Amino acid sequence: MTEERSLPAVVIVGRPNVGKSTLFNAIIGQRKSIVGDEPGITRDRIYGEGTYSNRPFALIDTGGIIPNDEEMIPTEIFKQARVALEEAAHIIFVIDGRTEITGIDRDLARLLKQLGKPVSLAVNKIDTLATESLTNQFYGLGFSDVFSVSAEHRMGFDDLLDHVTSTFALQGEEKPPSEKPTIRVAIIGRPNVGKSTLLNALVGSERAIVSPVAGTTRDSVDETVETEGATLVFVDTAGIRRKGKTKLMAEKMSVVMARRNIRMAHVVVVLLDATEGVLSSDATIAGYAHEEGRALIVAVNKWDTSADKSQKDFTQSVRDELKFLDYAPVAYLSAKTGYGVPRLFGLIQQCYEAASKRITTGELNRFMEMVRFEGDVKLFYITQGSIRPPTFTAFTDKGEKLHFSSERFLVNQLRKRFGFQGTPLVIKSRRR
Repeated sequence: MTEERSLPAVVIVGRPNVGKSTLFNAIIGQRKSIVGDEPGITRDRIYGEGTYSNRPFALIDTGGIIPNDEEMIPTEIFKQARVALEEAAHIIFVIDGRTEITGIDRDLARLLKQLGKPVSLAVNKIDTLATESLTNQFYGLGFSDVFSVSAEHRMGFDDLLDHVTSTFALQGEEKPPSEKPTIRVAIIGRPNVGKSTLLNALVGSERAIVSPVAGTTRDSVDETVETEGATLVFVDTAGIRRKGKTKLMAEKMSVVMARRNIRMAHVVVVLLDATEGVLSSDATIAGYAHEEGRALIVAVNKWDTSADKSQKDFTQSVRDELKFLDYAPVAYLSAKTGYGVPRLFGLIQQCYEAASKRITTGELNRFMEMVRFEGDVKLFYITQGSIRPPTFTAFTDKGEKLHFSSERFLVNQLRKRFGFQGTPLVIKSRRR
């Protein structure tokens, strides 16, 4: 049984194209479900793990169907999701708030009531006060717990998840995992910085096509490496170029695939070319991973051929040009000769562990007693809500977003006390 399945299961269900996958991705924090405008894109059940207010749960995105007829058959949608629904501790029934209630919605509502499970009705695509008034009509489906949300803009989640997880157990002390973790690692960077060569060095084979021609790698190639502490799955992404410069469709798709692999990865290795220094395009590419909240390592390739032999000076240039990556370790290597490559295995596991670290509320309370917070708001306490990236909620007297300097101070103190090397930290604010 997988780790996700041992947790209380929250199942997302609804007719196709109401935003189930977008809601799943927003809650889980990584894009495991494919999101698009075409109804029925999600065919199978997709599992993920989420945490809210220190209450972990499994999240299951059930697929709709692509109907052969003009009319979709609700019993078939329901049948496809039945396995997940029977395991559900709570069901989120998603409906499109910008359309009228359909016959399919009513039939699904009737079928869900027969299960006897707790159901929350999430009225999606409600992102303005004008559309929020439309929610009242959906009480007619017979569910008392109705919530207005916008999965795309991540609005209305607190009330929904507060209710959904209210009966779930709080996260206790971390137990040692019974199995080695599987860590997905995306290797990203500009074309021709040596991503495929590094992949070959890491896995000890010539699986990826290596060529001096920039942009040789078009598709992504997965390779698995077993280490003592973890199973590492390396994804060699095609070189990222600015969309305005990618004229061929294959190159445009490489950008899309690379960004997708960043979202699917646990750890991202940003590869730089030591002979060219740190370029603005390196900052753009690294920014994709940072914005997605991924654990991150900066790897400087071709160090054996670089004229600059001072790692200290080069590291300083990395810090100056990539100021937002002050938490990321910098590794020097030569993918061609193998110099420095073995060190990456340990760094990847360290960054993954940091991104997966949970701090108990008791530890955080003791931490807050030692911190002299002098921000523009009164900070009462903080809790950790989720991992990858570690996300903390600061409870204040105002509930406003913390000022940048206050947020920065809190992040620095958390790193000083608990480590968190190689992973971004997210600070949210709520009124006590």
